[in-house]
Formats: sequence, structure tokens, C-alpha cells
Amino acid sequence: MPDISLTTVVLLCLAAAAAGWIDAVVGGGGLLQLPALLVGVPDMPPVYVLGTNKAVSIVGTSAAAATYTRKGLVDMKAGIRIGLAAAGGSLAGAFFAAGIDSAVLRPLIMAVLLAVLAFVLLRPAFGTAPALGALTRGRVIAGILIAGLGIGFYDGLVGPGTGTFLVIALVATMRMNLVTASATSKVVNVCTNLGALATFAYQGHVLWRLAGLMAVFNLAGGTIGARMALKKGNGFVRGVLVVVVVSLVCKLAYDQWLAS
Repeated sequence: MPDISLTTVVLLCLAAAAAGWIDAVVGGGGLLQLPALLVGVPDMPPVYVLGTNKAVSIVGTSAAAATYTRKGLVDMKAGIRIGLAAAGGSLAGAFFAAGIDSAVLRPLIMAVLLAVLAFVLLRPAFGTAPALGALTRGRVIAGILIAGLGIGFYDGLVGPGTGTFLVIALVATMRMNLVTASATSKVVNVCTNLGALATFAYQGHVLWRLAGLMAVFNLAGGTIGARMALKKGNGFVRGVLVVVVVSLVCKLAYDQWLAS
């Protein structure tokens, strides 16, 4: 593990806890955790940042998935189908991750965030209630291709925003409400994390000691976030989504154009 100060380790652990909470509620914790790693360990090659981020994220995501499953909110049939496709997609994406340049990560993350924000604000009723109509075979296939293979590949390649994209894709294609989509997305996200982590671990691109410390905090944040989402419902999930995205866009814009 690179030489990291105690203060930096503590701040990274706090960021992991917050990321776990965000991931459990609405997804997208990587949009906080990945930039935190990039700032905290600036000399670390990007592929190590991505691999370590995956090793941390899978712990909190698994805890959230277990919490939602115990409450009976996961559409397990859809979760398994899409999750298997997502695992394959993320494994493939991780093979290309070594070519990612750190100079493009921040603008890429910002573009992702702006797209999510625009979508949510332009669709105020999105995910607040189940959509009408039967779930057709075509929608199931679309869910597997978009939420599975497509978003899975993105998660293995870059990662941040995957949970949020999964929630939006599941609402749009599988006609779920936000709480059910958030719960089911955790099962899919565990699969994408497994696929990508297997590749990164095989290539030796994970800082396991740092990941282990951060994972403890990510686990706590994920457990608390899942319980709050269950208690407060769709409106709370949507509100957190908007606040998180706006905050991160402002922070990344400042770092990109205003910070010296």
C-alpha cells in the first residue's frame, strides 16, 4: 500500500461510509468514493483506484442487498436475470479499465452526473408509483440488455453512477417504483462488482489493506442507508438523489475550473 497519512485514511473511511449510505438509498456512492480516492491518493494509477473502489463498494452493496431481500422488496427473478448479464458485462469492461487516463475521469463523471440530474428533474413523477400496463417480454429483454450488459460494462470500465443508472433503468424498463428498483438494483450491483473485482484482483490492481479499512465503514453506511430508505419511501429516495447529484456536480465543477 502506498504511504498514506493517518488523516487521509480517516477521511477516506468517512467518505466510504457516506458512499455506502448513498449507494443503499439510491445508488451512485461511487460518485463520492472514487473522487475521494483520486484526491486522497493522487499518485496511485487509475486502474488501482478503480480496483480498490470495487473491493470497498461490494461490501456495502451486499449488506444493503441482504437488508432489502429480508424485507421482501427485491424482485429476485429480475435481479438474477439482469445480474448474470451485468456480471459478464462488468467483467468485460474491467479488462479495458487499464486504459483509462485519470485526466478524463473527472469530466466523465461530471457528464454522467449532469445527465442523471437532467433526467430526474425533467421527470418529477419518475418512480413515484408503479407504471400501468403488463410487463412484456420486450421490456424484460430491454432490462437485461440495458441494465445488465450495458450498465454492467460501464461499471467494470469506470463505475461511478452505476447504482443510480440501474435504478433509472429498472424503473424505465421493468416498471418498478423507486424503492423496489433501488432494492433490486443492489442485487444487480453486487453482480457487477463481483465481475469487475474478479478481473481487477486477477490483475493485481487492488490495494487490499486500504480497501479492508474502508469496507468496514462502507458496510455501516450501507446498512443504515437501506433501513432509512425502507422507512421513508419513494419521496425520500428521490430527494436524496437530487441533493447528491447537485452537490457532486458543484464539487467537481469547482475542482475542474476554479481550484488552483
